[in-house]
Amino acid sequence: MPSKALPPGLHPDTLAQRTAVAPSQYGENSEALFLTSGYVQPNAETAARRFAGEEDGYTYGRYGNPTVSSFEQRLAALEGAQASIGTASGMSAILMMCMGLLQAGDHVLCSRSMFGSTIKLIGSDLAKFGVESTFVSQTDLGAWRDAIRPNTRLLFAETPTNPLTEVCDIQALADLAHNAGALFAVDNCFATPSLQRPMALGADIVMHSGTKYLDGQGRVMAGALCASEALVTEKFLPVLKSAGMSLAPFNAWVVLKGLETLDLRMRAQSANAQALATWLESHPAVARVYYPGLASHPQHALALRQMSGVGGALLSFELKAADAQQARRRAFHVLDALQTLSLCTNLGDTKTLAAHPASTSHGRLTEPQRLAAGISQGLVRVSVGLEHVPDMQADLSRGLDTAQGLA
Repeated sequence: MPSKALPPGLHPDTLAQRTAVAPSQYGENSEALFLTSGYVQPNAETAARRFAGEEDGYTYGRYGNPTVSSFEQRLAALEGAQASIGTASGMSAILMMCMGLLQAGDHVLCSRSMFGSTIKLIGSDLAKFGVESTFVSQTDLGAWRDAIRPNTRLLFAETPTNPLTEVCDIQALADLAHNAGALFAVDNCFATPSLQRPMALGADIVMHSGTKYLDGQGRVMAGALCASEALVTEKFLPVLKSAGMSLAPFNAWVVLKGLETLDLRMRAQSANAQALATWLESHPAVARVYYPGLASHPQHALALRQMSGVGGALLSFELKAADAQQARRRAFHVLDALQTLSLCTNLGDTKTLAAHPASTSHGRLTEPQRLAAGISQGLVRVSVGLEHVPDMQADLSRGLDTAQGLA
């Protein structure tokens, strides 16, 4: 669909403000919200061409919408992609990718540290339709190489991961995939294009849950895939038209406006996360902190090289405990003592959110799957927001300072 004519070579900060479909005849400066499920066609012949895909034009709400197009164009511009396609949620974006690229007998290779619902979707739900899968260590390049099969069609990694912030080498995995004749997809939810652009490092597809940092204030559900024009139009758009995991115009408009402040938010929240992670690392109740910006992080150097020199706004920490039961009690104690921060399983909000992954986001996994992914009962995840850092520290201290007294 037609977009505003912009000069070439603009900085991403400018593209985040200006990329969108052309304004209507009213000349609105803020992109319009188009709430319609149908579009009046000028004549029957034009309608036929548009429904056949022979001519640009909106035909039906499930197939496209000007507000959704503005979001798609803006996100593609930020990721450095040829095209993007919006979906109803991040998980629906993953489902669209798998439905568009895989069939019975194909093999997909994934990090075992990915989001719990992603593991279940690919490892269990798609298996019912004959799609094979293998999950390997996020950071073991040899394990990825050894797990590739002749029928491997897709490699899929999340970097940094949720909640242990493991970082994979995007360029190395892209080379592995391409040498095997496969595609490489990256879940870029937690770095966002503000901090990391996987396609510049060789990735073929970038997946987003717009529900997280792209919106930035926890208001709506949204998802997207960024890829080549060919992949979007030939593989993903047909799935959207048939399966209907369409992004609602209102949600698209909210996330579109969120993209305008994405870089400012991500850098401010990352600075807060760095300060909070450094403080947590010195607390006597904390056994370990997972944050790419810390020198103690195993992939610290890679993260700073691959993520524009900052570690992102997500961290996790492990509480000291004698066993799993004690660890769970202490984690719950820390979360229940919060008075300022939110006990909430979402992330990416400007408000700081804390959660217990083992019983929430990764609760549907089996205990062996959780342990393989490093999700222990004493792990607490924090999505760091924009509050005053000393206030965050004081709130976490309410539970941390008394946690070691719990049996």
